[in-house]
Amino acid sequence: MVKQVDYDIAVVGAGPAGSSAAYSAARTGLKVALIEKEQTVSQTVRTSGVTWIDSIHEFGIPSDCYNPIQNYSFCSPNNEATISDREPRAAVLDVRKTYRWLAGLAQKEGAELFTNTTVIGAQRDQYGILLKAASAGEETYVKARLVVDASGFQTVVAKSLGLVSQWKRFGAGAEFEAQVENVDRHTWWLMVGQEYSPAGYAWIFPTGEKTVRIGVGIGKPESQVDPTERLKELIEKRKGPIARLGKITPIEFHYGLIPNDGLRRKTVYDNLILAGDTAGQANPLVLEGIRYAIRFGRLAGQIASDAAIGDRLDEKSLARYEESWRKAVESKINSAARVQARWIGLDDKQWDEEIDIIKELNADEFLDFIKADFGLSSIIKMAAHHPKVAVRQLFNIVKGAAKRN
Repeated sequence: MVKQVDYDIAVVGAGPAGSSAAYSAARTGLKVALIEKEQTVSQTVRTSGVTWIDSIHEFGIPSDCYNPIQNYSFCSPNNEATISDREPRAAVLDVRKTYRWLAGLAQKEGAELFTNTTVIGAQRDQYGILLKAASAGEETYVKARLVVDASGFQTVVAKSLGLVSQWKRFGAGAEFEAQVENVDRHTWWLMVGQEYSPAGYAWIFPTGEKTVRIGVGIGKPESQVDPTERLKELIEKRKGPIARLGKITPIEFHYGLIPNDGLRRKTVYDNLILAGDTAGQANPLVLEGIRYAIRFGRLAGQIASDAAIGDRLDEKSLARYEESWRKAVESKINSAARVQARWIGLDDKQWDEEIDIIKELNADEFLDFIKADFGLSSIIKMAAHHPKVAVRQLFNIVKGAAKRN
């Protein structure tokens, strides 16, 4: 059986970008569809869930959706550093609960959620974009005047229309959510060096009193190492801070991919906006992008609804979406990418030295740095305040990128 449904705006993917786009679009009273391929929103977890307290407050995320973090620990093969803050300014989300809360906001505003519905093709028609979807053995055609592609790494709509190619550089991450004997729920660990990850890092992110996410992220194509196998090895060997956790009882396995290919994609076309991972909106230093997905998802929905109401759905009319998000983060992401390029090439001895650089930073400086929230003025100020040549050199890398942007 084949059915057809018509909408003003169709959003593909009920992750943080898609649900946020559907929320802001539906608030205007337009007919909005939110299409999710899984049986439930966030049935599969594909992210470690790290984000920042200021973003949580900005978006109004409920307090029972996250675990606050105020101590930031790093280790390399022969060095360790911990930066302690006066209050929590990072957090580890309950990903499933947060994503379902976001989807619920969209539904409360009138967006219609379709779960277990996979978009398998897209084509243009005189109305806008026609999506071909499959759900429970049925074919469904969704006609939309405008589509927000928030389908994540796979970018199903834009690829189906022949507008983009697959990401060439990306991070692959594997993690166990686990129950452990010993954990400081307010301290995260990032572990660097060849034994942890040949092109990335490993992590311990607490989610509660006795639960953590233990994971490994590896850059592709820089390394061919399988993050799942490396994760199992680290747990079996009880490497570094993992040994301090005591007995580890895995609860759930997570695996995900995140673009790390720079901001090379256009994100607006006639009748189409790209948001979140689909647009490559991620911080390359630690490959986190949930805050960008929510912020720019909401922006995408707002601009999409304005365009639909004004019946101006061409690329030029949608261009302020791309102009706005690039103005907000492009220079920061490009600067962070230069630091990441330096980090990927470090050997174990150089990582030991890099930890010494991190020890020099106070909490404000560290958080601006790791969040990729540094502007040119803050980088110059930090470089001037740190006497070590290595610290100044690191900030000069960022300063040079910021000037070019």
